[in-house]
Amino acid sequence: MKKMKLTLVMLLAFSMVLAACVGKSSEGGSGSTDAASGDVKTVNIFQFKTEIVDGLNELKVEFEKEHPNIKLDIQTVGGGADYGASLKTKFASGDAPDIFSNGGYAEMEMWFDNLEDLSDQPWVADLVDMAKKPMTKDGKVYGMPMNLEGWGYIYNKDLFEQAGITELPKTYSQLEDAAKKLEAIGVTPFANAYQEWWLLGNQGINPAFALQNDPDAFIKGLSDGTEKFAGNPQFEAWAKLMQLTLDHGNKNPLTTDYNTAVSLLATEKAAMMQNGNWSQTEIDAINPELNLGFLPMPMGEDAEQNDKLNVGVPANLVINKNSPVKEEAKVFLNWLVTSDIGKEYIVKKFKFIPALSTIEATPEDMGDLGASVWEYVQAGKVLPQQAPKFPDGVTQEFANSMQAYFAGKSDVTKMLEDMQASWDSLSQ
Repeated sequence: MKKMKLTLVMLLAFSMVLAACVGKSSEGGSGSTDAASGDVKTVNIFQFKTEIVDGLNELKVEFEKEHPNIKLDIQTVGGGADYGASLKTKFASGDAPDIFSNGGYAEMEMWFDNLEDLSDQPWVADLVDMAKKPMTKDGKVYGMPMNLEGWGYIYNKDLFEQAGITELPKTYSQLEDAAKKLEAIGVTPFANAYQEWWLLGNQGINPAFALQNDPDAFIKGLSDGTEKFAGNPQFEAWAKLMQLTLDHGNKNPLTTDYNTAVSLLATEKAAMMQNGNWSQTEIDAINPELNLGFLPMPMGEDAEQNDKLNVGVPANLVINKNSPVKEEAKVFLNWLVTSDIGKEYIVKKFKFIPALSTIEATPEDMGDLGASVWEYVQAGKVLPQQAPKFPDGVTQEFANSMQAYFAGKSDVTKMLEDMQASWDSLSQ
């Protein structure tokens, strides 16, 4: 009897220990637990490319199927919203993401103390040179470029043909002539989404910087007082080009947003739109049959100098070096560019121009616009993206100055002086 009681006691004790172990192993994974133990870690991603939100959420499902111990929480702030300000708020409030977007150059320097060195990651060796530069410092790589993007004037090839435009405009005069021919057949030449600050102050202004004799020296000169916007020949030519788009554009450009401009182009009410190849998916959603290509943004009459397209890396995915799940974050980034489904989404769903040599993309994959950008890249006809080198916040201020000018509240000189005042204030 004593033997039986002892056995029962031992069984009871063992069952209590077992229950405790089971209870402990079933507690929720908070991101700080060990994935190898069967618990779940969550990687928070904060990015700004609104046009890929649906695709990212689909990829999230596929990634989590293959990595059941890692969950992704994807948040997107972009379009007209100020991603940079939102990111600062997250860090200030103690809600810092594990992966976030960074433009490189000055923006990399601004966030450098928070960036994980990714130089040892397997995808780094496959980066194309143009894509690697913005996030490289002292020979080390701190971000994964999402893609290459190009922007200029998207144009409807069929409408150009109908208007009798047989030679693609590569000078200001040729572009003005093309605009008049389009108006003659009842088509608005330009769909101007000048409500959007990023389209103006970040992208539209790029040729004026990139066509300086030495863009980096010019940017440095703006900060040390040896260069000025007012009186600079390239900025004078750029202002004239912007006025041309206003004179031959849609009504109410300052209240026209990105989606409205896309609709004007996609429904063939307008023949051109300053934008980039990222808009392919939105255009296709309205009218997938359009025959599209890119024109440069010609400033002045030098056709050879003007025959270049703005190209750069729109965003790099970086990892917060203080993240408790940075190893899991690295797993996701590597999966994104090496898995079959990740590579498929990059070129077929997102219509991206790959930033890695190991991701193949056909013209059919990238769409008309991506294929057109890639032709300029292969031909070496590129104006490198300059905005990531600017003082933080100045692109929004540029847009404000430009919008005031477009509204008739200032002249060209006042616009350029206002831009200078913004640069001077924010570069201190």
